[in-house]
Amino acid sequence: MNEVEGLRLRRLNRPQVITDDLHMPQSKGSSSYSGKVFRVVLVSLAVFLLFPLLVVCLILESPIQPDVLRLSEPPVMSGCYEPNLELRDAQRLFEDQIQGPESIVNIGDVLYTGTADGKILKLVGRRSYLVARLGQPPCGTTEAEPVCGRPLGMRVGPNGTLFVADAYLGVFEVNPTTGEVTRLVSGGQVVAGRKLSFINDLDVTADGRKVYFTDSSSRWQRRDYLLLIMEATADGRVLEYDMDSREVTVVMENLRFPNGIQLLPDEESVLVAETTMARIRRVHVSGLNKGGMDMFVENLPGFPDNIRPSSTGGYWVAMATIRPNPGFSMMDFLAQRPWVKKLVFKVFSREVLMKMAPPYSLVVELHEGGVCTRSLHDPQGLVAAYVSEAHEHDGYLYLGSYRSPYISRLQLRRA
Repeated sequence: MNEVEGLRLRRLNRPQVITDDLHMPQSKGSSSYSGKVFRVVLVSLAVFLLFPLLVVCLILESPIQPDVLRLSEPPVMSGCYEPNLELRDAQRLFEDQIQGPESIVNIGDVLYTGTADGKILKLVGRRSYLVARLGQPPCGTTEAEPVCGRPLGMRVGPNGTLFVADAYLGVFEVNPTTGEVTRLVSGGQVVAGRKLSFINDLDVTADGRKVYFTDSSSRWQRRDYLLLIMEATADGRVLEYDMDSREVTVVMENLRFPNGIQLLPDEESVLVAETTMARIRRVHVSGLNKGGMDMFVENLPGFPDNIRPSSTGGYWVAMATIRPNPGFSMMDFLAQRPWVKKLVFKVFSREVLMKMAPPYSLVVELHEGGVCTRSLHDPQGLVAAYVSEAHEHDGYLYLGSYRSPYISRLQLRRA
């Protein structure tokens, strides 16, 4: 072996020194393989989870065909709308004795309400008494509502009788003493070519000759109110029932979820809560402007439900849910994105969507021109939840609810 060959052999057999800067070829190959396996597993898992969702989105038909709405940016909750805890001072009455007392009236100091199980109740002291049933059992489920009935708006007529709007069964006059029930308008009947599918609220003139009521939709029923809100269908109406002629006529149509209704003192016009649009319209029902409509207040901080008079000459408006600003308003976000609404109803049940709504209770007092003079809040709905109406009587504000098992009572001198 010559010197050159010996040098080459020593170089080949020289021990390799491994430092942090050097990587073993075997380790590098193993790491690359593990990374590829991880990526493949991750992609496969994503496809496995998303594929059924994609199939659902493509195959299932959405139950709604929503319109594009143009809502103004919600008003900043400051000034009159400044959040507070006033409703936290309310007291719960008849807790777990009643379910969903939507509307409240009083005759003297006795309260009356309609409940989710189709009953008209008299509330005295700490006990409730059955006055009448408008429908037939079984009751207590949304499936049974069309037969059982669902009393919503309620008023006291000049003769001391109760006028009741039942979402399914029609408009009734009820004798609170004898329990005698008289149907004035049948639910489901066709008026001017369209069905009365969702009778909601009503008011009665001082002489008892005219009853004005809202039909929130000719397409959706009360149990589908979430679909109505999300679809924003403009098929709601204000109607008039004449006690003498017994005729029903249309006063105003093409409203988006007309809800609460309140006669103005001159009885020539009514205020109508157009829930989906977060506003209140003034509809002229008699006089020179009959058949006309103008704005009472728009761009409210929430979606209005029932409207009732206040002792100061204004009107109490209960907000079904709010449009937080500052904050994120889901309803405002979805208003201009109908495709998202369709997708949401394909993926989630109505029960799940209901739980997404913020349980923020808000009642505002409005005066002429829609000027806010007072607002009462329960930000988490801890005491008064899901408020539908604020009825004032003898220094107290009684709060109805479309789903809570109680009535809340607030002493106004504290507010």
